[in-house]
Amino acid sequence: MRNESLKQLYIDELKDLFSAENQLVKALPKMAKAATSVELRTGFEKHLEQTKGHVQRLEEIFESLDESPKGKKCVGMEGLVKEGSEVMEEDFEDVVLDAGLIGAARRVEHYEMAAYGTVYELAKVLGHTKHASLLEKTLGEETKTDENLVELAKEINTQANEGSEEGQSTSKPGRKTPKRAA
Repeated sequence: MRNESLKQLYIDELKDLFSAENQLVKALPKMAKAATSVELRTGFEKHLEQTKGHVQRLEEIFESLDESPKGKKCVGMEGLVKEGSEVMEEDFEDVVLDAGLIGAARRVEHYEMAAYGTVYELAKVLGHTKHASLLEKTLGEETKTDENLVELAKEINTQANEGSEEGQSTSKPGRKTPKRAA
C-alpha cells in the first residue's frame, strides 16, 4: 500500500516546480533583453523555449494524476527572480552585467536541478515510471543549461576582468554608463 502522504508531497513538489517554471517563462525574456552578449541572449532565448517544454511536461504529469497544477507559489524561485532583477537594475558595465546575469541564471539552474532531482526520485519510489522519464529528461536539460552557463562565464568573466576598451565604453541605450576615475 502506497503512502498517501508521500504522494501528496510529490504533488506539492510538482506544483512548486510548475509555479517556478511559469515564473521563469516571464523572467527569461527580461534577462535575454538585458544581456549584451549575443551568445548569452541566445542562450536565454533557447532556455525560454525549453522552459515552455518543461511546463508542458509538468502539465502532462498533472493530467495523468488527475490533479490541478495550480494552487502553490514557489517562493524560492520568486526570490531568485527578484535577485536577478536586482542585477539588471545595477549600473554595471555591459560585460559585468552579463557576468551578473550568468550568476543569477546559475542559481536558478541549481535550484531547478535540486527540485527536479527530488521529484524524479519520488516518482520512481511511487512507481510513476513515465513521470520519472519526463522528469529525468528535464533534469538533464537543466544540467546542460548550467554547463553551458559555466562555459559562457569563463569567457565573459575574463572579459569583465580585463575591462576591454569595447566593454568599458559601450552601454545599452537607456542604461547609465558607470563613471570612471581619470
